[in-house]
Amino acid sequence: MTGIGIIGAGNISDEYLRSLTSYPDVQVVAIADLDVARAEAQAAEYGIPFAGPVDALLSLDEVEIVVNLTIPAAHAEVGMKAVAAGKHVWGEKPITLDLASAKELLAAAAARGVVVANAPDTILGEGIQNAHRLLADGAIGTPLTLLTLMQGPGPDAWHPRPQFLFARGAGPLFDIGPYYVSTMVQLLGPIESVEAVGQRPRAERVIGSGPDAGESFPVEVSTHVSVLTRFRTGVVGTSIYSFDSPQRRQTFEITGSTGVLGVPVSGFDGATRLLAGDDRETEWVELPPPGAHRDRGVGVLEMARAIRDGRAPRASGELALHALEVMLAIEESIETGLPVRIRSTAPAVEPLAADWDPSAPHSANASAAAIAAAGTTTALRGHE
Repeated sequence: MTGIGIIGAGNISDEYLRSLTSYPDVQVVAIADLDVARAEAQAAEYGIPFAGPVDALLSLDEVEIVVNLTIPAAHAEVGMKAVAAGKHVWGEKPITLDLASAKELLAAAAARGVVVANAPDTILGEGIQNAHRLLADGAIGTPLTLLTLMQGPGPDAWHPRPQFLFARGAGPLFDIGPYYVSTMVQLLGPIESVEAVGQRPRAERVIGSGPDAGESFPVEVSTHVSVLTRFRTGVVGTSIYSFDSPQRRQTFEITGSTGVLGVPVSGFDGATRLLAGDDRETEWVELPPPGAHRDRGVGVLEMARAIRDGRAPRASGELALHALEVMLAIEESIETGLPVRIRSTAPAVEPLAADWDPSAPHSANASAAAIAAAGTTTALRGHE
């Protein structure tokens, strides 16, 4: 059993706690927040033994993995404190707000002998994993192009405290982009370069719900972003991330030499859509994913199992660093009007088995051959 400590008792903590308190291989033993009363309320709700300030949580020997659910601006500071305390770290997206602090976090973890992994764990959901297996099995031949669309009116209409979602480190690119970029890299490999344009049609937004409804706040980031992406494999992609559209649309389609794969990127489940064969007028076929359902927190579970097995977690810190560099490069391209080359890379990972089940107890007795194949040395040394 792996002990979990959660830092940050805000809205998203409920999503993590509902699943992490149900999995057999992990136990939530502590929760902390700057607002201790809020941590105590969550502890009472979910039966967590300890609630208190951050430093007190980090001093607990029974906490092996820290789940960092703080706001993006605090990801680096909290992650570094957890690593310094000898804890493995699962971070919410993005890993940090800049490359220097992300590299520093991974280097510190490697030096301390602990592991960093990062959201989004939707890439481990049964929907995307089903698409991953189909792609690996050649369902659409050789991947050639990618189309992704994430459009909607933005979270200010429904979120009671949306200001941070329009501040530096958020917006549609950094709030939603990690889901798409991480899925792109997992399915199609590392990204070589990006070229982008962005718009900010409104300098201010208005809170639409909650006790502060009607109050305006500044917009610090582009709220509509268009991107051209080139992968190292030669695949090219076109993407839109927008909080400025009354049309709600989420699309992730990979076109290959023999068909098209529609990937359910918006959550953990959802059917993969397949258009294949010589007749290009053939209707889409929906392929529901096999296996057990997964929810937010499954990445923490897979990380705990990976640590027990001596291998790298699939939602690795290296993947999160690569995704961060891609998003920062998109911002740079918006500012300069020029394409930007990506220097980092991300390790290839095998899809999960179709029968992988988060609710089934996991054996840590992985074979030496399996551990070697998973790259144990790399996993334990971390980012170089």
